[in-house]
Amino acid sequence: MSAPHLQDDKVFKDLNVVAMLHQFWEQKQVKGASVHPENLVIYESSISPVPPFVCYVTLPGGSCFGNFQDCYTKAEARRDAARIALMNSMFNELPSRRITPEFITRSLQEAVATTNGCVEDASDPSTSIGSYCLMLQSNTGKTMLEFQEIMTMFQLLHWNGSLKAFRERKCSRQNVIDYYSQHRLDECTRSHMVLDWIVREQQAPGLVAQELQVALQELEEARRSGRELRFYKEKKEILSIALSQAYSEQLEYSPEGDRWSHAEPDPDYFRHNRQPSQESSLTDQTESYEFYSQENINDRESLG
Repeated sequence: MSAPHLQDDKVFKDLNVVAMLHQFWEQKQVKGASVHPENLVIYESSISPVPPFVCYVTLPGGSCFGNFQDCYTKAEARRDAARIALMNSMFNELPSRRITPEFITRSLQEAVATTNGCVEDASDPSTSIGSYCLMLQSNTGKTMLEFQEIMTMFQLLHWNGSLKAFRERKCSRQNVIDYYSQHRLDECTRSHMVLDWIVREQQAPGLVAQELQVALQELEEARRSGRELRFYKEKKEILSIALSQAYSEQLEYSPEGDRWSHAEPDPDYFRHNRQPSQESSLTDQTESYEFYSQENINDRESLG
């Protein structure tokens, strides 16, 4: 969705948006929403000693927004980030923001048009459009922010190469979707991805620094567009940690060892639990469709 008009800025200008955002999510907690009271809303300010300053705000569940205006005080950046997050939080409550059968139909039609696929693929979980349809159907009734929180996990798995690894191990696409749809992005998963990038850095020195520069640029562009930022921010943080640890003398990790940790299930989990008719590769020539499509949704729906 396009950025709000100037009058939207005037509406929020004189309001205590930081307090309003906290109160908004506090009330959702009272109403029974799955919100952790210890971290209702989390703010992170840039470490830059000079303006313009950057502030990110992470909402319960993980959705992240940042200030998209040039801010010359940290307080101003905090307010601007809170304003973007509050607008998106309120907008997310509208009926049109919930995944419904009608929404799924429209999304699949756009998918077919974007990838030159066919409608019949939607009923085949072995295709990218089919897996996207499966994810939408399994999240029917959820809001777009809730769906984005799940999609962020799969975006990161795709970016990190984990989906390709599952494909090579003949894992069922549907069982991978089912598994990761039920698991939150946590420190164990991040640590596993950090180790993957450390190994890549050992194999190709300089790679992580290059990827980090790309990630920083993507994050900056997304922030200035008022988009949801968690995918870009997680990439930046994973690469930053990997770069800082890649040449640490304390690092004890063997690329020849077992790289599967409890952060990601052993591939045998998916092989033993798959449905026989759905054994297929996780990715194909259009494997990135579901992630690209979700970015399109963000562009249309996020308020900045």
